[in-house]
Amino acid sequence: MAAIIKRVIPTLDRILVRRAEAANVTKGGIVLTEKGVERMVEGTVVAVGPGSRNPQSGNYIPIGVKAGDRVLLPKYGGTRVEMEDKKEYVLYREADILAKLE
Repeated sequence: MAAIIKRVIPTLDRILVRRAEAANVTKGGIVLTEKGVERMVEGTVVAVGPGSRNPQSGNYIPIGVKAGDRVLLPKYGGTRVEMEDKKEYVLYREADILAKLE
């Protein structure tokens, strides 16, 4: 049995994202099963690492998103993280994030 994680602090250029929850009911009132619900490709950034290292200077290269930003995600990929609040969290590299939504 895997231990449930309370807090995640991403390293380097990794970003922790909480996926948006898909609607389980259509506009017409039809209840969808879990297989019928499409994965959401949008999420909210929860935590951000310090950035990747510049090989010449050793300084961190800042990441283009910050906690609280809405981002567009790839349909597949990332590393799932199970936290104690039972929401879907995924850990991505900065290059995997497709866009920042405003």
